[in-house]
Amino acid sequence: MEYSHEVKGDCLILRFNGDLIGENHGPELISIVNNQLSKDVIFCIVDLDKIRYINSSGIGVLITILTKFRNRGGEMVLVRPPKTVEKLLIITKLNTIFNIASNLDDAFSLLRKTES
Repeated sequence: MEYSHEVKGDCLILRFNGDLIGENHGPELISIVNNQLSKDVIFCIVDLDKIRYINSSGIGVLITILTKFRNRGGEMVLVRPPKTVEKLLIITKLNTIFNIASNLDDAFSLLRKTES
């Protein structure tokens, strides 16, 4: 899997490409999240548009990221999950835990609503 990250204001944007298998990149991603949280970044957008496959460790990484942001009073939004990932989120009922948006603009709007 390849990934990139950028920060826009108080929002970390993570973009994944390939297979999200947590044991391979999980510690690196959590390190990036912790680093940004220490800089008062309290929102996170995770763009899943280019994910082909996700396993239980990958789901664990997403849950860990979500928990870290919520523990700091922030929020996380998943953007553009492919149909296979969307089905997995529904089957595991994680679609009730995660905020999901169809594009980046909707994700930013969802995050701004949580501020109020």
